[in-house]
Amino acid sequence: MIDKSLNEPVNSLDEDYIMRVIRQNYLSDSTVTIHLIGLYGAENRRQYEQRFIKRELQASLYHGLGNTQNGVLGIVLPDLYNAVYCGSGICPKCGNSHNYVYINDSTTIKEFSYNYYIPKLNKCSWGEEDRFCVLVKWEDFVKNPEFYIEQAFQKRNADISNYTRLRP
Repeated sequence: MIDKSLNEPVNSLDEDYIMRVIRQNYLSDSTVTIHLIGLYGAENRRQYEQRFIKRELQASLYHGLGNTQNGVLGIVLPDLYNAVYCGSGICPKCGNSHNYVYINDSTTIKEFSYNYYIPKLNKCSWGEEDRFCVLVKWEDFVKNPEFYIEQAFQKRNADISNYTRLRP
């Protein structure tokens, strides 16, 4: 693993330029982006706090000249387990039992949540093949990081990668 984090802001107000610099200078040779999901990374927090996370994920999801789309691995930090993993219940739409995983504006940013729960008509639950982003608890990730990184890497060429969005 090679850390390609953007540790300092790109000195510009031009969003296109900022995104191009992030893609070219930080992400062009990376294949998987790890997104830590914790107490301060939700969409419903102030936009100013989220701007770096959003830009890195947008650049990671971009697929174009000189830049291939990264797989995205979301790691839920322990402080957020109870907000994200909420047990199971009977679905009012289909009557089957589903696990409740709250990946939404209260737990993460739209660039992750949209690409985790890619909207499909008449769906009340998503299988692994219906999600681009991979999600794992921190405690499971540290036991076998290569497994989860490989899952995210494989998503880059899966059919679902055709349905991702940079700016939902």
